[in-house]
Amino acid sequence: MTNYTPLKIAILLATIVFFTGCASTNRQTEVSDPLEPMNRAIFKFNEKFDKHVFEPAARGYRWIVPDPIEMLAGNFFSNLNDVVVLTNSILQLNYKSAAATGARIFVNTTFGMFGLLDIASDITAASDVNLNKRNEDFGQTLGRYGLAHGPYIVLPFLGPSSLRDGFGLAVDSFFMDPVTQGVTGIFLRNVDYLNAASLRFPVAAGRVINTRAQLLDTKKTIDEAALDPYEFMRDAYIQRRQSLVNNEDTVDEVHWNRYR
Repeated sequence: MTNYTPLKIAILLATIVFFTGCASTNRQTEVSDPLEPMNRAIFKFNEKFDKHVFEPAARGYRWIVPDPIEMLAGNFFSNLNDVVVLTNSILQLNYKSAAATGARIFVNTTFGMFGLLDIASDITAASDVNLNKRNEDFGQTLGRYGLAHGPYIVLPFLGPSSLRDGFGLAVDSFFMDPVTQGVTGIFLRNVDYLNAASLRFPVAAGRVINTRAQLLDTKKTIDEAALDPYEFMRDAYIQRRQSLVNNEDTVDEVHWNRYR
């Protein structure tokens, strides 16, 4: 397996951002869905899989795990995600978000017992210092540098995405996400116990189930309210992603578009 150094990673990401930014300056707001028949088929598959696998697992998780423990788990996974947020904030030259997220990671990891307690949000509630959760990923980074959504895509198991955001998800997962690969696999590659699959897989599975459990009520509301859930999810996804790229919504408590 190729060994990546921090310098190589930084150069690779900077190169990708530069060339993709040059490729397009169009701020796409309209939905482009040329793959709708295939997307609908995958959407239908995802709905069935969710109904028979993810949702029962999430309901079982919510039934077994006490609410305080579920909250601690959610805080822990959110703190891990802040590594992705911090990295992309820096790539976007969004120093305000980077400073706030870096402070969140420091405060919650140290005083919050490795992120189990969201001390940073408590500080925000009690003062004028805004350390609330941000939402930044590599798809948004590419959007900030001018790359449009491209065709709307529904990914198996993962749900709503686009050509740009699907690529961004792959970059985040491989390079930045402490759970799926990135930081612990590259920058801490000599720390064997952090790289062990026996640790990664349970943590990743727990994160998915915890996220799905948080969205049980949201998913039910969408299914009941939308005449065409596929169109509702598609339009809402594109609009929300555009607002995030434009930094119109910097705080994200629940990653609703990643419920799968």
